[in-house]
Amino acid sequence: MNAQMVLTIGQDALWMMLMVSAPLLGVILVVGLLVSLFQAVTQINEATLAFVPKLIAAMLVFALAGPWMLSVLVEYIRRTIEAIPSAVM
Repeated sequence: MNAQMVLTIGQDALWMMLMVSAPLLGVILVVGLLVSLFQAVTQINEATLAFVPKLIAAMLVFALAGPWMLSVLVEYIRRTIEAIPSAVM
């Protein structure tokens, strides 16, 4: 295993992590921004008001994008495991 192979594996892992986490983080960011705006306008400072909508949005994202996320992760793991013999030699 040379340095280029290690860097490629690390780069692929970071890119895959970014792709898989982007939909979830993006939706939670937008929902959090909307809830914060609502709290600022109405001056309601309730902690559950900020937590529950984010939790519901995260569950919806996992329900909609979960199969895609899982397939990306499985494909990455499959490629990594298949690359083990070439890395050892």
